[in-house]
Amino acid sequence: MALSCWFGYKQIQSYFVKPEALFVLGGHEEREHFAAQLAKQHPHIPIWVSSGSPKDYAEKIFTKAGISGDRLHLDYQASDTVTNFTSLVDRLKAEGIDSVYLITSENHMPRARIIGEIIFGSRGIIVKPISVPSDSPPESIRKSLRDGARAILWLTTGHTGATVTRFVLDKL
Repeated sequence: MALSCWFGYKQIQSYFVKPEALFVLGGHEEREHFAAQLAKQHPHIPIWVSSGSPKDYAEKIFTKAGISGDRLHLDYQASDTVTNFTSLVDRLKAEGIDSVYLITSENHMPRARIIGEIIFGSRGIIVKPISVPSDSPPESIRKSLRDGARAILWLTTGHTGATVTRFVLDKL
């Protein structure tokens, strides 16, 4: 009951917020194309892409859409969805960003949103999800729970547990 109230509150909160940046999870080129089109509708906010397409190619996507290079921030530190958030949360906060459009594929959004609410929420950054249409099946709830636990682990220890998770998955 408390969990559904919390998610309900977060949904209402994200409805009323006016995001100050686009935060794009890399992994699929169509996310960057989608973000470039969305950026045209929001000409004054920066775009942060975490571990997306190679730099030259990503820059070309945004340039072709008419997006100025000074708005684009490409970061390649992340190795998975949890580290997409942990590697940039403090940098976004330092830039004074308190709310973001979270851009990822529709099938990936539930897991990304859980992680984002935990990690970005820990720094007071509000997440407003916008899904990129996808034909892929939804991700398993197991992945969402696992990565939600990894996000909580990061909050308490500063480590994401990525190496432990890879070790366990390799043994399954």
